[in-house]
Amino acid sequence: MTMITDNRAKPCLVEDFTGYAAALSNVLDAVGAPVVLKRRKRVIIKPNLVNTSPFPVTTHPDMVRALVEYIRRHSKARIVLAEGCGDACRETAEIFACLGYTQLAAEYDLELLDLNRAPLMRMTNPECSFFPEIYLPRAVMSGLLISVAVLKRHSLSQVTLSMKNMLGLAPPSHYQCGGSWKKSALHADMQRAIFELNCYRAPDLAVIDASVGLADYHLGGPVCSPPVNKIVAGFDPVAVDATGAALLNMDWRIIGHIQMAHGRLGHAEVPGE
Repeated sequence: MTMITDNRAKPCLVEDFTGYAAALSNVLDAVGAPVVLKRRKRVIIKPNLVNTSPFPVTTHPDMVRALVEYIRRHSKARIVLAEGCGDACRETAEIFACLGYTQLAAEYDLELLDLNRAPLMRMTNPECSFFPEIYLPRAVMSGLLISVAVLKRHSLSQVTLSMKNMLGLAPPSHYQCGGSWKKSALHADMQRAIFELNCYRAPDLAVIDASVGLADYHLGGPVCSPPVNKIVAGFDPVAVDATGAALLNMDWRIIGHIQMAHGRLGHAEVPGE
């Protein structure tokens, strides 16, 4: 994880949703994003594009559009849109095209990167039990990595937020077991897999689109009623995810990967508590 040291950068804040451009601009200004972006030469945006389902299952392209425009106002950095889809029957390039990201990249001269096919680097950490050895795309190890997640419950990890979104980095060449999902090996212990993968590469800036929210299941089902109507952002993914859990009426202390990450990858401080 690239540590953000500027004392104006805030761990986590919440903004009322008034449209992507306005809400995102307000919350990123408030957490101190401009000063961080200004000194960056490369920014990697990692949306949640698990399959071809539209928002709120996947990150809305309008959210990413607003983020790209915000970055361009504050930085001359090269912007990369990066994802490694989980769908066993589709390739990432198909999903980029289906959900409007290929068009978005062409419009703004962005690089599209398929993390499922990117060159890998091997890393080790003897303190990790699930990933004592891991292979991750070399391209995400430098530059400012922004996780742009959607507020959702999850059948295995309880929530899927900014840290869970990092599982898209795991290459199918090493982490697909069977045909059910391109990252299916991680199902063996999802909570620890999320935590330990983030020990190797956590997002530098975490954003959650909580304008709607999926109340029960990450691939569909009922939306939150009423809509949550928030945007969450910050430079501490643990605080951001604890806040996202609270917006789903869940205590972060009962969510394994957030509990494991608290005090090690950040601090689970929920604004207003």
